[in-house]
Amino acid sequence: MRSGRRASQDQECELGLRTFSGGVHPSDSKKLTNALEIIEPPLPERVVIPLRQSLGAPAEPCVKIGDEVSTGEKIGDAAGFVSVPVHASITGSVSAIGRFPHPLGGEHQAIVIEGNGEDTWHESVKLRAHVDSLSPKEIIDIICEAGIVGLGGAAFPTHVKLSPPDSKPIDVAILNGAECEPWLTADHRLMLERPRDVLKGFELIMRALGCTKGYVGIESNKPDAVESMRGAVPDGSSIQVVMVQVKYPQGAEKQLIDALTRRKVPAGGLPMDVGAVVQNVGTALAVYEAVYLGRPLVSRVVTITGTQVERPANYLPRVGTMVSSLVEQSGGLKEDIAKVISGGPMMGMAQFTLDVPVIKGMSGVLLLGAGDIDTKPPDPCIRCGHCVHACPMKLLPTTIEKFVMVGNLDRALQLGLNDCMECGSCAYVCPSRRRLVHQFKFGKYLAAEKRKKEAEKKKEKAS
Repeated sequence: MRSGRRASQDQECELGLRTFSGGVHPSDSKKLTNALEIIEPPLPERVVIPLRQSLGAPAEPCVKIGDEVSTGEKIGDAAGFVSVPVHASITGSVSAIGRFPHPLGGEHQAIVIEGNGEDTWHESVKLRAHVDSLSPKEIIDIICEAGIVGLGGAAFPTHVKLSPPDSKPIDVAILNGAECEPWLTADHRLMLERPRDVLKGFELIMRALGCTKGYVGIESNKPDAVESMRGAVPDGSSIQVVMVQVKYPQGAEKQLIDALTRRKVPAGGLPMDVGAVVQNVGTALAVYEAVYLGRPLVSRVVTITGTQVERPANYLPRVGTMVSSLVEQSGGLKEDIAKVISGGPMMGMAQFTLDVPVIKGMSGVLLLGAGDIDTKPPDPCIRCGHCVHACPMKLLPTTIEKFVMVGNLDRALQLGLNDCMECGSCAYVCPSRRRLVHQFKFGKYLAAEKRKKEAEKKKEKAS
């Protein structure tokens, strides 16, 4: 199996396609949905809209139970700079504000809207004239008010990414069309069905950053998307559509920057440190709709796929739609269902129920059977070094794991624990099935709790 992946890698290297060092070659498993057009499901009768929709502070509700709301109306205010507002995704009345199951785990505060059967857009949602005259700040303000986040999965507030300090000028913007996570095809379909709108959104992103050079990176297993996007690039544009190798995690921003520009983001650094910003295809479309059409982010493409769903599909549901509803529209579950994952198999999060809502950062739902999952317990590390070779961040995964397990967090941090992006490449190639990513997540949690306690002690002493 590993020799097959190596042969695939060697073949791609011969093609001379751009890539990064490290990574792995899981089967992409995209054929179930990559030829299926995006479907807009029926309007949900009820939505549960979490106030936690981005990396950063959750929004604060600005409506109360009983309020009538229209589609696109703001129902939650941003709670700081690294936060985004949330909006009603259907027309109806607020029936509850409380804690509900969340795809990222646990329960979080959400606003429930019972639909009235109408889909009336709020009066603030209107076509915007004179887009060409907007300043960078005006574009960023519109993006912020629209509640746009990174739709590739990280859900980082887009307006924050587009606001680097003056000391870090950006000269290149990158649009991530790699979609390297197996099974998922949401971005692929957007590049086929709405390439011009995606590129208009990317042009707005470039204007907001004040840069004139743009790359669109697309893996070579999507030649139709490459052709579609190249055909939609306006004449005279500085945007270049580049085909990159099929390798996971090609779509990670630091790896895509390396592949397209050969700039290497330093350990502990950010893309802005090398003059680059990366945005996702879906995010660019959301920017286009916010700036040109005046629409906040109230829907996104979600791939429902896997071996245990009757009819895999690409949907465009409203935020707050229950995942169980989408699975039902796909014909329901098969009898061998063993695991449900929000996202893809490499970086997604397992779910304990289908009664969770679609959120802005949900790119897909993967439904797997017992035969798709390795349930054998891990064996001791055999020091083979496969994880070191695969790590795209050049870390020592099993060494970091050892220090986390013995509680030496300082040493784990020194070895780059926080530089781990939890891509799962190390665990994928490990012949001993070590639960490496689980340990890294746990270690980061422990380190954060330790910092929090130390800060509280300092505060107590100061007072």
